[in-house]
Parts: sequence; C-alpha cells; structure tokens
Amino acid sequence: MESQTGIFNSYKIDPAHFDEAWTPNGDIRGHYKHLMDTFKHLDMDEYIKINEIAKSDLFNQGVTFNVYTEENEGVERLFPFDLFPRMIPSEEWKTIETGIKQRIKALNLFLWDIYHEQKILKDKIVPSELLFSSQFYKKEMIGVDPPGGIYIHITGIDIIKHNDGKYYVLEDNLRCPSGVSYVLSNRETMKKIFFNLFSRYHVKPVMQYTERLLATIRSVAPDRIDNPLCVVLTPGTFNSAYFEHSFLAHQMGIQLVEGRDMFVENNFVYMKNIHGPKRVDVIYRRVDDDFIDPLVFNEKSVLGVPGLMAAYQAGNVNIINAPGTGVADDKAVYTYVPDIIKYYLDEEPILSNVPTYRCERPDEMKYVLENMHNLVVKPVDESGGYGVFIGDRKTKEEIEDYKKLIHANPRKYIAQPIMSLSMLSTFIEDTNESEQRHIDLRAFALMGKDGIYVLNGGLTRVALQKGNLIVNSSQGGGSKDTWVIENY
Repeated sequence: MESQTGIFNSYKIDPAHFDEAWTPNGDIRGHYKHLMDTFKHLDMDEYIKINEIAKSDLFNQGVTFNVYTEENEGVERLFPFDLFPRMIPSEEWKTIETGIKQRIKALNLFLWDIYHEQKILKDKIVPSELLFSSQFYKKEMIGVDPPGGIYIHITGIDIIKHNDGKYYVLEDNLRCPSGVSYVLSNRETMKKIFFNLFSRYHVKPVMQYTERLLATIRSVAPDRIDNPLCVVLTPGTFNSAYFEHSFLAHQMGIQLVEGRDMFVENNFVYMKNIHGPKRVDVIYRRVDDDFIDPLVFNEKSVLGVPGLMAAYQAGNVNIINAPGTGVADDKAVYTYVPDIIKYYLDEEPILSNVPTYRCERPDEMKYVLENMHNLVVKPVDESGGYGVFIGDRKTKEEIEDYKKLIHANPRKYIAQPIMSLSMLSTFIEDTNESEQRHIDLRAFALMGKDGIYVLNGGLTRVALQKGNLIVNSSQGGGSKDTWVIENY
C-alpha cells in the first residue's frame, strides 16, 4: 500500500466499491499518479485556501441553482464543486463515446418510427400499450417531420461505473437535459488553479461545446433559411436551471427569451423587438412540452407561446428538442433500449443497461414487492432524483407504504438492483477530510445535420452525503471536473 500524505492522511478505502483512484489494496491507479503527486504535497491549510479560491471563482461566474423543497421555496445556492477531478483514460472514453452515439442514433430512429409508420409496434418489439400510456407520448407529433428527421438534438446520458469495473447506462435524458454549463464553469476554474496539470495529462478540451451547440441549432433551421434567428426559451428566473439558460444564451451570442417575448402570426413565430418584430427560426426550449403552447397542451400555461405548435407543424420554426421526445426517456421504455438498438441498427448494444424490472408486469411486480429491501424503485416520469426509493435504507413501515403506491399504479414504477456506483476522493468541508463518495457521469451529445458530437467527459456528479447513491444537485449533490486524458 502506498503512503498517503497531505489531504489524504485519513482516506479510507472501502473494498466493496470500485474506487476510481485507488486499488483495493491502496495503490494509486496509474492514470492518477501525476495528479496525486500534486495533491499529496498540499497540506490541509493550503488546500482549504485553494478550495476557497475555487468557490469564489465559481461565485463570480454566477454558478448557482435554485432549490425547491417543502422547507425552502426557491433558495439560490452555489453549486458544490470538488477540486479532485475524475479522470477517464482516452481508450475507456472511446468505448463510452461510441456507445453513446449508437444509443442516440437508435433512439432517434425509434422516435421517427413511433410518430410515423410505427413498425416497431407492429412487430411487437415494444408494446403499444406501454408507449401510448406514457404521458410523454404526444399525438400532436404524429406525421410531423422535424428538419433533418432529428428529434433529439441535445441529450444527456447518465452512466455509472459498477464495482465490476464496467460502465452501465442508468437513464437517458432526451427532453431538456441540464448540467452542461457546470462542465464548462468547472473547467474554467480548474484551468486557473491547476493549469500545469492540463498540459502534463493532455486533457481533452470541452470549451468548444457552445460553439458546437450553436452550429447544431443552426443546422436544423427550416429549409431555405440562410441566416436563422435562434433563441433560448426559458421559463424564467425562478427555474432551477436558469443560470444555465442564461449562460448558454450568452456564450452562443443569441437572445434569451421568455414566452411573453414572442407571438405567432400566420403560423410564423416572431420575437418582440424595439425595432419591430423579428422572425424566429429555431427555439432551443428549456420549457417542458406541456407548457410550450397553451392552445395545444396545458391551457393555463403562461410560459409558452400560443400557436407555437401550429407554426412548428407547418414547418416554419424548429423546436430543440422536438416535442414528444420524452416518450423515449420514460424509464419503462428504457428497458427496451437494447431491443431498440438491435431492431434499427442490427447491432449489439455497446453500453449495457442496468437490469430493470417493470412493475406493470405481474410477475416482475411480484418479485419487486418481495425484494424491495434489495432494490431501487423509481417513478418512470420523475427527474432530479425525486421519488427514488432505496430499499436497504428504509424501515419496514416505509417499505409497506411504498408498496401501496406501486399497487395503486404499477405502470408508474420500475425497479433495479442497488448498483454500486464507483467512488472517488471528495473533500468534505464539515470534517476537513478527504472521504470516499459515490459518483456518476452525465455525458452530453449533440445531433445535427452534420452528425453526432459527444462532449469530452461531461459532468461527474457527486453524492456528498456519506453512503448516499443519489447524486442530483436537487438532492444535495455536487460535481467534479471530468478529464478525458491522452497521456499518463
């Protein structure tokens, strides 16, 4: 076992979980050695000073998010960030990247099919009743041809590394995936503090993302539009991801708008302007389907634009991502993604799913109800870690109460084994010590007319509470910079 010094003096390795930086016997993994040399020479006082500099830099960048709970109504918080980065060797990353591209390509073909010929339903690969019972399936999209045939222009794929050392897809986020602004802000801060390490490791860049995002958005403008006007549509300042909306709009150099800033006339969308209305060609919406057009979906919505869907269906404006894409990230549909890949691409999945039980199947529900103490149960239609039930953390009474929810609506729940998310050293301010914490990875990809681009690394999310498996910021999670490295 290698000696641990500096901020790692009290670091304890749990051999039951895969530690990204250390082997079970305490040796440093090869690709972390240079990084460890730097961090081990920092004493605690030095590290705390650097940590405060990083927090101050992120604060000055405005890196915050809003939390809405029963106790806190719209509290703005600095997004927690840990200085010790997650490192992925380029050969490992190549497998992840190829697997993501395969998955996105198949899911986009799936979306085209289910809103057109529905061959996969007729061939009984995916059950029709499963699809049509999803709240995210939008009949208004039937027969609509998005420009370039692209539905999922922006995706976020959540990936974990299990204690077997393999990567698994935990879920797909195809509606309005968030978090990429933190990737860019984290990298900006890390380059200021540990600049020399980037050249030593040849860390793959991420800062070109917004340039690629704008190119993707512009590439899918309606036909015959040479210089499209693109905007970011936000629900407003009280949304939990408003920082990201404003950040991305600013970085791309396009207008950030709310629904009240636009109107529809003769099936064209216009943005209000002091010089008169300007036609809008592409809307990168960060508003959920049900709120984008009160004439079609939720009639009480004040977040969208009345008539937007009519303009979209007429082909006069494009919406990023297309309405109705959420049906493909329904957690029950997730169980069929390996079959979807085989059906459309005639390929074996490169990235495996986590084994999943669907509670609407009587035999699988019986198994789930009998084994809830060993399972994670999730609502199929929630995000942000809300409603997730981790069986081995619950009392008998809590288990019985949750069973009643499943009985009342089996279609709403899926269950998975309690996967052992990999762990990585994280500085805990309450104890001033580095401790193991569970992590996952949200990888981001763009799909435009020129193909699929996967951002190097993505957002490593950290469950800051000891033993916690839920990494979402809304549940108290933080983040790390993710380095895809060429040399080590």
